[in-house]
Amino acid sequence: MTDWAKLSSYPRVLIDVALEPLQGERFQPTGFPDLGAAQYQTPDGTQMVLLESAQSVANRLEMSIWDRASEELLTPLKGLSYVRVVNDNGDFLTSSILEAHRLGSAYILEGADKTVFNQLKQELASMTQGPVDLGKLAKVVAQLDINSLLHGVFFAKKELAGGRLRLARALTGFIEAKDVRVVQSGGVKNDHINPSGDTGSGFGNVPYHREEFTGQIKAYFNIDLAQIRGYRLGSDVENLLIALSLYKIQKFLAEGLRLRTACDLQMKEAVHIGHPEHFILPSLEQLEEELPALIQRCETAEIFSDPAVTLIRYTPKSVKKEE
Repeated sequence: MTDWAKLSSYPRVLIDVALEPLQGERFQPTGFPDLGAAQYQTPDGTQMVLLESAQSVANRLEMSIWDRASEELLTPLKGLSYVRVVNDNGDFLTSSILEAHRLGSAYILEGADKTVFNQLKQELASMTQGPVDLGKLAKVVAQLDINSLLHGVFFAKKELAGGRLRLARALTGFIEAKDVRVVQSGGVKNDHINPSGDTGSGFGNVPYHREEFTGQIKAYFNIDLAQIRGYRLGSDVENLLIALSLYKIQKFLAEGLRLRTACDLQMKEAVHIGHPEHFILPSLEQLEEELPALIQRCETAEIFSDPAVTLIRYTPKSVKKEE
């Protein structure tokens, strides 16, 4: 069993791991509108590229715990709190784990079903004026979706404490590459019927260029233990959040490194713990064995809503027509 108490005096867990393309040498970094790849230099002139941004890795870490085939949490994580959204036919639509804004999603707060909105408004009414009590906010968030304590959440609605309710990410990550070289290539979208057709309408041959890179790739992860302890939810919740963070990282590294068609990666070497150096990273299998008991302790302590999965129906609000 993992001795989580060994982390009790440290503010962070810092993890890094060298990655490499699964095949060949080239990789395609994330692209940004009107920018393309995020290229930059370190102070000593080293050429760098941001391969995967913090916001993208945060979303990928969430996806690592979700079974797309069954649209459920993975088996070792059953019992965790989250909000499940169905449509008018009762079919699965989305969940607070999948949504970009988590509990702040429009599909959770803006539909005709006001279950979650009313619960947040009622339980956090005392924060309408004065400072935000982050501990109390964390307690309410944990009831509805404990993963939001790791991913972060922002309720940008004036009806909820004036839009001031925010929890920062406690689990972050990014992937970058150093000593990069640009690989220029290209191709042609061929129209074998009418090569000189109107390209604006989708016809004709369309040449394009492609930009990939080579370089040394490394992924970085940061678990903010100080923030997790700052929630003031007790050691059972703290241990669960740490274990859940490590599980997401291990699952992502094991199964989630196909970032794009032209960016399929694998671990080049073992995961490295940068801080605290004495901490031994539990294996994925070990975490799968330990998480159910950690979840059960939080359930017994009534950390989650009862039932843990809050089911709501999303129906768009009716729009009044102007007469």
